[in-house]
Amino acid sequence: MKYMDNKYSNLEKTINIKFDDRILLENVFIHRSYLNEHKNSSLKSNERLEFLGDSVLSLITSVYLFKKYPLLKEGDYTEIKSAIVKMESLAEAAQKIELNKYLLLSRGEERGAGRENNNIMADCFEALIAVIFLDKNFETAYSFVVDFLFKDKLDYLLKNNLYLSSKSKLQELIQSKYKKTPVYKVLDENGPEHKRIFKIGVYFNNKLLGTGIAPSKKEAEEAAAKEALKQSI
Repeated sequence: MKYMDNKYSNLEKTINIKFDDRILLENVFIHRSYLNEHKNSSLKSNERLEFLGDSVLSLITSVYLFKKYPLLKEGDYTEIKSAIVKMESLAEAAQKIELNKYLLLSRGEERGAGRENNNIMADCFEALIAVIFLDKNFETAYSFVVDFLFKDKLDYLLKNNLYLSSKSKLQELIQSKYKKTPVYKVLDENGPEHKRIFKIGVYFNNKLLGTGIAPSKKEAEEAAAKEALKQSI
């Protein structure tokens, strides 16, 4: 236990939170691939924590936007929320507080640069939010998210209208010109269950406007819309 206390001391100093449940904290950094090679481990993967952390983060974001930006429309709240909690933003926040230093991965993930993988890092960040919530309280989790994810970034997104997704921009463009909406179709999906890759196309009047490839359907749709916006519609 003394080793574990020392192991996370730098992280605790960085985020100014001292954890009581050290085993729970350890689970933040256990990727499922690690357990495939350590089947007798008493530790659990961070998947359940990531699930809870995602929900806690969603509530924190909603409360923060509701309080700080009371004049925004409901649609704007949704767009801003999607922009700030997207995988890249969470991964960037995780890298800044060096969560990748503590990850336990399989040898294959290590060789495949798993410590730099945005999906893995984003999941780790959400798992940490869950542990802060469980070990402390909602208020502490709220302050952590504001300090290490929202700070400076949200105001910048709003001032520069960077929260508008390519998917929203494409829909507004097509609706304003043709009074119709584009259609997204899954063109291909492959890879193991925990590392699926999706290829999605966006169509209008049966014409392919753009394609996107990403680890989730949502991201692939966004990439397809971004490509479509480069074309003459």
